[in-house]
Amino acid sequence: MNTLGNAIAGLIIMFSRPFRIGDRLYLDGQFMDVEDIDLIFTRMTTPDNVNVAIPNQKLLQTEIVDYGKEKGVRRSHAITAGYSDSHETVEAALLEAADKVEELSDAPEPYVWITEFQKYAVEYSLFVFIDEPRRVQEIDAKVRKEILIACEKHGIDISTPTLIKNVT
Repeated sequence: MNTLGNAIAGLIIMFSRPFRIGDRLYLDGQFMDVEDIDLIFTRMTTPDNVNVAIPNQKLLQTEIVDYGKEKGVRRSHAITAGYSDSHETVEAALLEAADKVEELSDAPEPYVWITEFQKYAVEYSLFVFIDEPRRVQEIDAKVRKEILIACEKHGIDISTPTLIKNVT
């Protein structure tokens, strides 16, 4: 019965094409590249070069994020900075960091939003775009490194804020 269910699911995947061979998918907490779609299984490879065969019936029941293989992808990188840091300085540092990463797309341009007010800090999110979804992890790592360097350069403390109680 499982084999029949997987075969029907395989036909559904082949005809509805929710993803294609070569696409980078994110499912079950990891990235995978689609290598082959057959009647019973869809075969994928992780960035660690591990081959994975997933029964098609399971794929139809799983939430899948399809990064494609060549379409642009928006990524976000959040930091927290204290209320004493000027938002202009933080935003300029984040945009400076994005400017240092050559792999980012020129259009749309990176931008920064204040995404949350926390008790002791402000959360800022840098939004960037990449054209190579298969390199998303590598490019994200470069962006995070440049954010760290830019924050250090501008004296922005992005460590988790703590409450210090003065006793008199």
